[in-house]
Amino acid sequence: MKIGINIRVMGPQSSRDTIASLLTQAESIGIESAWIVDHIAIPPDDAEGSGGRYLDPITTLAWMAAKTTHIKIGTSVLILPYRPKLPTAKSIATIQELSDNRLLLGVGIGWMDPEFKALGIDRHQRGKISDATLQFFHDCFEKDVVEANGQAFLFRPQPPRPPIYVGGGAPHAIERAIKYGDGWLPMGALEKIRKDIQLYREKSEAAQGKPGEVVTFGSVEGLGAAEAEDRLKTYEEAGVTRVVLGQKYDTADDWQSAFEVLEQISK
Repeated sequence: MKIGINIRVMGPQSSRDTIASLLTQAESIGIESAWIVDHIAIPPDDAEGSGGRYLDPITTLAWMAAKTTHIKIGTSVLILPYRPKLPTAKSIATIQELSDNRLLLGVGIGWMDPEFKALGIDRHQRGKISDATLQFFHDCFEKDVVEANGQAFLFRPQPPRPPIYVGGGAPHAIERAIKYGDGWLPMGALEKIRKDIQLYREKSEAAQGKPGEVVTFGSVEGLGAAEAEDRLKTYEEAGVTRVVLGQKYDTADDWQSAFEVLEQISK
């Protein structure tokens, strides 16, 4: 099982120095990946903890790629209806190309009503928009000539398509992950999603010939090495192939204990 960390791109923790320090430390101890979230228009009554400050994920990923050499970088999740599909595909391909194929593309359909309203997008169409965008991504990375709005064009650069992990807990998210993705990205306590993980793995194996990947979230905050190792083992036994660890922090130094534990486990 691979281990990643969740890096906050909101609020005071999203300073350039804090993000850079976390990336450097994570990469130095062999953490496999670093993940960021996506919000674009936080209303004043929902800004507690962030103050409405959120970095753009696509731009931030490009910066993260330039700051690192081998750690993978991912979104958990990029909200597909928020952005036009062609410019988004171009940005994804560019980051994949310049990062030497280190991008992990977690995607979702979105949920926050005020953001859809601010963007002028019908929230009830988010599933349909997301499906069309995912199919378009596949076309861009897999076809010699791509078409959009009746216009054929060449999509270059065309690096290997980044793996796609479809987020969400509803049944349609599992179906979307099987149809368009390389894996599923559920959220929630492990015991609450354990059965659905097994269901996804069985259905994806039946459809694709092998079980899809499962990426989910956890924490080893406050645990010693033995306890942390036991906790991570429960994720692996449940069928999780990558766990993204998060914790409360104000500065990068607050991760020091967790990094020390993870470094011990990896030896």
